[in-house]
Amino acid sequence: MTMNGLSKADQAHQHVLNGITSGQYKPGDRLVLSTIANELGMSVVPVREAIRRLQTDNLVQFERNVGATVTGIDPIEYHHTMETLALVEGYSTALCAPLVTAETLTKAREINEQMRDLLGEDFAPAQFTRLNEEFHLALFEPHPNPHILDLIHRGWNRLAALRSSTFSFVPSRAPSSVVEHDALLDLIADGAAFAVIEAAAREHRLNALNAYLNHHAQSATKDL
Repeated sequence: MTMNGLSKADQAHQHVLNGITSGQYKPGDRLVLSTIANELGMSVVPVREAIRRLQTDNLVQFERNVGATVTGIDPIEYHHTMETLALVEGYSTALCAPLVTAETLTKAREINEQMRDLLGEDFAPAQFTRLNEEFHLALFEPHPNPHILDLIHRGWNRLAALRSSTFSFVPSRAPSSVVEHDALLDLIADGAAFAVIEAAAREHRLNALNAYLNHHAQSATKDL
């Protein structure tokens, strides 16, 4: 049986994933299958399947004599994930560009303005990150390749498991991100060449990675 078109395993997967990305389940926390099953009103079988899927995404690990626990993502994993996203997001943005409608461009610009409104002393990294995903998701909406889109979502889930974002570590990156969004939308609206859009979108993600790496290097130097 399904609920809202989701199988029980899908429901369990979404429930645990939301718990990880929201911070309800923190790195090292045990995921007790029977407890989760009781919360969802189902047997442990679909919960076990959901946990295995999360293990495939490196969000959950099994420890001997402990069971399933939430995995923390280290800086190296963050680096690799960001590089991967730079490639797939760059390609995807360029691939989808000819399919993006005027309505979608307007929606993306409105989201970017909401991001711009968040800049200032009361900057909220989590909210800014959520809007950032909505911005890019709008551009990927007409994506013709579900496999590549799945890679993007997997990358986003890995980053979300950090319970933080580049904008938490380097809030000064946020204004540049908004400006780069404007430039990217202008390229799409003007019908720029595939290579031009791909390079701009790829550089956009790499700029975020480099901002974090510079911040990390400076922090390490101060600790010496």
